[in-house]
Amino acid sequence: MKKFHRILLAIDDSPCTQKVVNYAQEFIADKETSIALITVVPPTSPATYGADPLLGQQPIIVPEITEIQQNTAEQYIAKVASEFSSTNQVFTFTRIGNIKEEILILANEWSADLILMGSNGRSGFDHFISGSVSESVIRKATCPVLVIPINCS
Repeated sequence: MKKFHRILLAIDDSPCTQKVVNYAQEFIADKETSIALITVVPPTSPATYGADPLLGQQPIIVPEITEIQQNTAEQYIAKVASEFSSTNQVFTFTRIGNIKEEILILANEWSADLILMGSNGRSGFDHFISGSVSESVIRKATCPVLVIPINCS
């Protein structure tokens, strides 16, 4: 069995993510393994409140919202990183952008041996509309991807 030395753990701040973190802690058994934690903040959509395109008014982008979201994500990922104190090295990455793309980009940049992530188990119309981050990562990743089902509804 291949031994993984560089594991990328993709997380978000949903309540179900702790299941993936717990699994990762059990999966990483030795001190030779390094782990990178990534969380991705989607770009802030422009607010259309008060903007009238007929009058030539453009939607408003409030940069402070993105900054607050990124600060919150950084605090969250630092808290999760502290749970991996027995690991060789822990790296944290907070990115703004498309979740699927940012996970794949970091996996390549960091030379990950394995991507570990959760799946919320969407199906049917919900899956059709929003797609699946884990499915997209599996299709395009250059390393193995381990998906942990996190149905916790």
